[in-house]
Amino acid sequence: MKSGNRYYSGPTSDHFDGRIFYNPGGRAPGKLRDLLKWRFNGERNKWPAQWPSPFPQAVPEPRLEGDALRITMVGHATMLVQAGELNILTDPVWSERVSPLSFAGPKRVAPPGIAFEDLPRIDIVLLSHNHYDHMDVTTLARLQHACDPLIITPLGNDTILKKRLPKLRVSAHDWGARVEAGSATVHFEPVHHWSARGLGDRRMALWAGFVLETPAGRIYHVGDTGFHEGINYRNAREKFGDFRLAILPFGAYEPRWFMKGQHQNPEEAVEGMLLCNAAYVAGHHWATFQLTDEPIDEPRQKLEAALAEKGVSQDRFRPLRAGEVWDVPAT
Repeated sequence: MKSGNRYYSGPTSDHFDGRIFYNPGGRAPGKLRDLLKWRFNGERNKWPAQWPSPFPQAVPEPRLEGDALRITMVGHATMLVQAGELNILTDPVWSERVSPLSFAGPKRVAPPGIAFEDLPRIDIVLLSHNHYDHMDVTTLARLQHACDPLIITPLGNDTILKKRLPKLRVSAHDWGARVEAGSATVHFEPVHHWSARGLGDRRMALWAGFVLETPAGRIYHVGDTGFHEGINYRNAREKFGDFRLAILPFGAYEPRWFMKGQHQNPEEAVEGMLLCNAAYVAGHHWATFQLTDEPIDEPRQKLEAALAEKGVSQDRFRPLRAGEVWDVPAT
């Protein structure tokens, strides 16, 4: 590929320099010495080997109708979004580990909230970026075999997927693009993050959030992001108006000196909710895989405190656990 990028070749832009992608006006990811400083800081809290959800595994209905909007939590950033007559999966991961290795790396502490065999027919997969806790090629292969959904993902990720799954249906686009998918329009929007599958491909594929215009209303899905002074939240509201639902990360945030540019904390997630004017939020990125240093239940505790401080009702921002089913109220 041009300029040494193994995944994508294209014109330069305000977030692509001809070789790598970047966050305009933002922070670059930490260097190797920063990673080592973090991993050997001795501040990592120990998670339990198992932390099962209080909710049983869900068995979703085949489809919903009209303006119904239902979220079923699978775990981490994986959710089944049933909006109108569409079945959508976000960053699907059913594997036991999120790692390039099957025997090492972050391991699931709660089983998936839906057994894979109980999934309804999936129409669309929203794949936000290529980190292993979001791009699980093994799960995507199972989905292809089961129902051959359309994979909607940012630039460069199609190259990674097609190498393993050449017949996978993939639609890859840049920030600002839009894709018509059944009764929904999917918009690619910036988030403040980065990408890599190994040591030599950092930021060679793009990352993104998505705005969905559906019969059930507008949904803002953010797979992973740093807060970035709220810039992307403000821009989303200015561009699209308000949202019936935002799907926002609020965990995996410590230590802040290392994670601030890539993962927002609960206080920032609440601020993001307010900036984009989301009526409700489905919270993710916690209680499944230990990626960072905070205790397993701290994100929920800090989220509750942040909501109380801002005077936001607790039932508007739900920290979802595996198997939890939420019928999002109409607005």
